[in-house]
Amino acid sequence: MISLLNYMALQNKSKKVAVALSGGVDSSVACALLKKQGFDVIGFHLRFWKAKENKSKNKEVEDRVKKIGEALDIPIKFFDVKENFKKLVDDYFLKEMRNGRTPNTCVVCNREIKFKFLLEKAKELKCDYLATGHYAQLKNNKLFRAKDLNKDQTYFLWGVKLALQQWSKILFPIGEIESKQKVREIAKEFNLPTHQTPSSSDACFLGSLDFNSFLQKKLGKKKGKIVDKQGNILGEHNGLWFCTIGQRKGIGLSGGPWFVAGKDLKKNILVISKNEKDLLKKELITREVNWFSGGEPALPLKFLAKVRYGSLLAPAVIKEKLGSRKYKIIFTKPQRAITAGQSIVFYKGKELLGGGIIQ
Repeated sequence: MISLLNYMALQNKSKKVAVALSGGVDSSVACALLKKQGFDVIGFHLRFWKAKENKSKNKEVEDRVKKIGEALDIPIKFFDVKENFKKLVDDYFLKEMRNGRTPNTCVVCNREIKFKFLLEKAKELKCDYLATGHYAQLKNNKLFRAKDLNKDQTYFLWGVKLALQQWSKILFPIGEIESKQKVREIAKEFNLPTHQTPSSSDACFLGSLDFNSFLQKKLGKKKGKIVDKQGNILGEHNGLWFCTIGQRKGIGLSGGPWFVAGKDLKKNILVISKNEKDLLKKELITREVNWFSGGEPALPLKFLAKVRYGSLLAPAVIKEKLGSRKYKIIFTKPQRAITAGQSIVFYKGKELLGGGIIQ
């Protein structure tokens, strides 16, 4: 009697899948699993715009990608997206920071480059599917949180705008794996060079620079006053773009702890507080909302929301629409450090409903 795995291999033998291959363990395991299931696998590696100081790291990553191809006996295609990445992601990031907001560049990159661009290339090469190493699950063209909730990445996928027919061509092979440790074990089983590769959480355009050094290089300094909630002048900042709401470290004042509680962009003033309650807010306005199902739901709508990747899901409701793709959201309990420019993402249980940008 034919095994389920062999049956799947026979079914998938004529199916060609392009896998977005970053050089990390997650995407390499996605390749391995699809190859084992019988797919005709081809790796797609994107060359993003990066700081000049990062050339040696770029070479290291590309060498690792080539080794993954050799280990799995699959071809690798390299695509240069530096120009688009700089224009659509890097320039967007700097513009938002200059305007006092804290953007989520992964959301923009997923929407504009990783899915949009790669789907076009997959189609050109007559691939039946596009797969990525994201921790997420697709069921009946609906997106659900990954089995490993600690690694779930649906927060970064709310902005991806694809037709239902296109979503049917997307695969997330590691979304049903229970842990990152298990992913590493699978990588070791396949003798992949990534099984001990450290996870990276750095913004991919920073190069070898740290976050503040990158901002200083690109935006310079713009000194202004630091004041408390009562308006008392306590010191001087180097630029509002160096601070984000809720930040505690790096403010440069003694007698703390101090928290960044607000920004006055017109007056170039940074507002700080010792009281964490000053960071709590119960309402926000979100713009550029994308409903994953494609259709706008009836209001009022109750759901669970995340206001940042690391935050817990919190009950909330939308009672009114304020304009095109713009809504007012009210939480059951106040949320800490709601930050303009970040994403708010909506869930019903484990299903992703959509998301938007915090205004």
